Amino acid sequence: MARYQKQIIGRTDRKGDVIGEVERWEAHKKGILHRAFSAALIYRGKYILQHRKHAAFDGVFDITSSSHQLYSNGKLQDTIQAAKNCLFREWKINESDILGEFKHKGAIYYKAHDPKSVYTEHEICDIVEVNVKKIPEPNYEFAYGSSLASKEELANKKSRIYASLAPWTKVAIKQNLI
Repeated sequence: MARYQKQIIGRTDRKGDVIGEVERWEAHKKGILHRAFSAALIYRGKYILQHRKHAAFDGVFDITSSSHQLYSNGKLQDTIQAAKNCLFREWKINESDILGEFKHKGAIYYKAHDPKSVYTEHEICDIVEVNVKKIPEPNYEFAYGSSLASKEELANKKSRIYASLAPWTKVAIKQNLI
């Protein structure tokens, strides 16, 4: 399971403006609104799904990887750089595996309590996507496995895939950011 290391993330208001700092696990235990991102890897027009291994929303299908922009030396990390770091850590990819540029698609707001834990995701979540040359292998410290899905499969509310999607991924699909 992803480690419980202490990380400082951006506390935000409903407009998405960062208004301070908060420790990651405190934010999730108390449902404090904070900044986050989801990064989608796309291979030949299909989305790579991560079968998420995490203390919050364990076992759901995530749109590749989700994490937080972190504070370092008093400054909040840029979303694209945070997404790159996350994907390189959780998917063992290199810059040479990337096709084109990382694209910031927009941001969503959502709040969802994990019924299997004490954690609540309450986030302004930036959606980032990038194409890759090959299907990467997940880092099994962060994932149980992975699969591919088309946009149509993801959006089909009657499918097993849709039923297993992370709540933030469903919001991103509804807002046409995935």
